[in-house]
Amino acid sequence: MARVEMVMPKMGESIMEGTVLRWLKNVGDRIEEDESVLEVATDKVDTEVPAIQGGILTQILAKEGDVIPVGQAIAIIDTSNASQVTHEEPTMEPTVTASNSPVTEKVQEEVQPPATTPAPTAAASADNIKPTFEGRFYSPLVLNIARQESIGMAELEQIPGTGSDGRVTKKDILEYLENRQTVNASATPVASAPISAPVPAEPVQSQSAVAPGSVSPASQPAVSVSGNVEILEMDRMRKLIAQRMVDSKRISPHVTSFVEADVTNLVNWRNKMKEAYQKREGENLTFTPIFIEAVAKAIKDFPLINVSVDGDRIIRRKDINIGVAVALPNGNLIVPVIRNADQMNLNGLTKKINDLANRARLNKLTPEDLSDGTYTVSNVGSFGNVMGTPIIMQPQVAILAVGAIKKKPAVIETPEGDLIGIRHFMFLSHSYDHRVVDGSLGGMFVKRVSDYLEGFDLNTTI
Repeated sequence: MARVEMVMPKMGESIMEGTVLRWLKNVGDRIEEDESVLEVATDKVDTEVPAIQGGILTQILAKEGDVIPVGQAIAIIDTSNASQVTHEEPTMEPTVTASNSPVTEKVQEEVQPPATTPAPTAAASADNIKPTFEGRFYSPLVLNIARQESIGMAELEQIPGTGSDGRVTKKDILEYLENRQTVNASATPVASAPISAPVPAEPVQSQSAVAPGSVSPASQPAVSVSGNVEILEMDRMRKLIAQRMVDSKRISPHVTSFVEADVTNLVNWRNKMKEAYQKREGENLTFTPIFIEAVAKAIKDFPLINVSVDGDRIIRRKDINIGVAVALPNGNLIVPVIRNADQMNLNGLTKKINDLANRARLNKLTPEDLSDGTYTVSNVGSFGNVMGTPIIMQPQVAILAVGAIKKKPAVIETPEGDLIGIRHFMFLSHSYDHRVVDGSLGGMFVKRVSDYLEGFDLNTTI
């Protein structure tokens, strides 16, 4: 009997987990190759996951609502003609396989049924990934949450479980924490001993969590809470953004260089063209495609900005894929990617950016829209900010923030002498990873972007 494991696919750069929204197939159903099997949500997009081999769905290993790391098995498919359907309750076997393709399947001759796990003692082995206390099962994720929230074993045993056989699910422990009194949250119960069984690493980790030479971040001091406050729970996307920002600052020594650019020609050209472009194309002509064009040209001049770091190796990217940070209505940020931006003209860049921004705000981006970025641009000027110090998106090594365009008096050099005039200026803030980008390269790059913007041709057509 030939069986394959269907695993959680990797649906974009830095996406390390997915939530099972809905199974489109049931145990015993025949599945054709490329047929959608389930719907999965990430912090960025919702998408259907297809099977890359046909067969009979014999076992479902992940329940709806479960958060599964990339590479972990979520279903078993029997690819032989004579299949024996196994009706088993979904389990969370953390069978991790390397996954770089949309759906990776690991062929096995036979899938062994999970063995009954005995109750561990205080000296339980670190390899034990299914701890059971007092006859009740606790998943690694639940134990990890308990450890982080200082919940002792005695307290954990008092939490009612809604899972199979009274199992405490992630939802159960989060609801318990939400209803827990503040005084109990900060104090350690006298009767509770700490959880002595080994708690494995949380199954959802960012790429940077396993980076060579990484250092654990300092513990956060306790926050004093009075009566006149409102406590808001972070949504899942905000939690992941927070974790990745901390990881990026820990991994990359950030340095920021600033340049002020005279973009008067650019502003005058856009003011002249925007109404005609709106009538002709039915779309807005913004400054962003002009910024992207300048950045793409500068990357071709300084290709060592378009790299990633892998241990002691530098990976030079030949494709110029520029991410554009987009603010969502809920306040979160998302970074869709313009692939091969250097091969597009201004009209193509304008249409691509407008399309990505509109679909981002409607939550209709695909995993391909968010993957393989090599450099990022963030327009902080859209919020009225004159400059900013952006944080690098791992595994990239640089990011550019463009500030608001402001009118300023300036000295204008002419053949007849210097004059004082009103010009349009903006700041460019370039943050880069000092492990591989020194000040000379980082500074020359942002100056070259400035040169392209200042030298914008008023006769440009679009």
